[in-house]
Amino acid sequence: MIKQPLSRTIRFASLAMIVGAGIAAGTAQAQEKGSVHLAYVEWSSEVASTNVVRAVLEQAGYEVELTSLSAAAMWQAVASGDADAMVAAWLPTTHADYMERVGDEVDNLGANLDGTKLGLVVPEYTDVASIGELNDKAEAFNGEIIGIDPGAGLMVLTEEVVDTYVLELNLRSGSGATMTAALSSAINNEQDIVVTGWTPHWMFARWDLKYLEDPENVYGGAEQIHTIARQGLEEDMSEAYAILDAFQWTPEQMGEVMLMNQEDDADPYENAKQWVEDNQDVVEDWLNG
Repeated sequence: MIKQPLSRTIRFASLAMIVGAGIAAGTAQAQEKGSVHLAYVEWSSEVASTNVVRAVLEQAGYEVELTSLSAAAMWQAVASGDADAMVAAWLPTTHADYMERVGDEVDNLGANLDGTKLGLVVPEYTDVASIGELNDKAEAFNGEIIGIDPGAGLMVLTEEVVDTYVLELNLRSGSGATMTAALSSAINNEQDIVVTGWTPHWMFARWDLKYLEDPENVYGGAEQIHTIARQGLEEDMSEAYAILDAFQWTPEQMGEVMLMNQEDDADPYENAKQWVEDNQDVVEDWLNG
C-alpha cells in the first residue's frame, strides 16, 4: 500500500471538513428558513417558470417542494394553504373561473409575465385563417380539435368556442405532451391539424404555426401570468414572499428555458439551475425584492 504524505493527508482532511461544514451550514440555513411548497400545472411554460423560481428560492436558502396538479386543484391548494404559492395563474381570462371562486382566499402578487395569448393553432401551410372556416375543412382535421388536460381554463374556453361558432369538430382532451406529439406527427406528414395553443410555448420556435382569427373574441386579448400566494405567507416567510413578489421575466427568457427542456433527456430542474446561474444579474433583482 502506498502511503500519502502526512501533510497531504492533513490537507485532504481539512478540505473534507470545510466542504462538510459548508454543506451542513447550507442545510441548516434551509432548515432555519423553512420549506416553500409550490404548486404548478404540467404546461411547458409553467414547468419552466416554477423550476426557475425553485432554483432562486434555493439560492436564497429555502428548501422547496413542487407538486404538479390540475389547474383547479392548484388554485384550491393555494387557497386552502396546502401549497404556499404558484407562478402559473393565467389572468384575466383563462383562470377567471378559479379567480372568481377563491380570489378572496389568496394574495395576488401581480403579473410575472406579460404577453400571453390563447387560441386555436394550425400549421402555417393549412389553408384556414379563421375559426369560422373550420367546418368547411372538418374532414381534413379528422373532425376533431386536439386539446390538453380536461378542466384546464384553455379547454373551458375552447368548449365555448365550439358552441359559439357551432363547430362540427369534437374537442379531444389529453395533455400538453399528447397535443404537441400529435402536432409533430401531423407536420412530419404534412397533414392538417388544429390544436389548442398558447404563447409562450416552445412549439412556435420549432414549427411554423399560426393562430386562427377569433372574430367573436371568445379567447379574449393578451393575458398575463400572475403569481398567487396563500394568505399568511408574507407573515410566515417574508423573504420568500418578497422574492415571489419580485419575480418577473419576459416571454423570451421563458422561451430560453422551455427550449432547453425540449432536449433529449432534459431535466427541467437542472436546466432551471443552469439558467439561474447564467442570469445572475436578473436573479439578483428578484432576490433583492
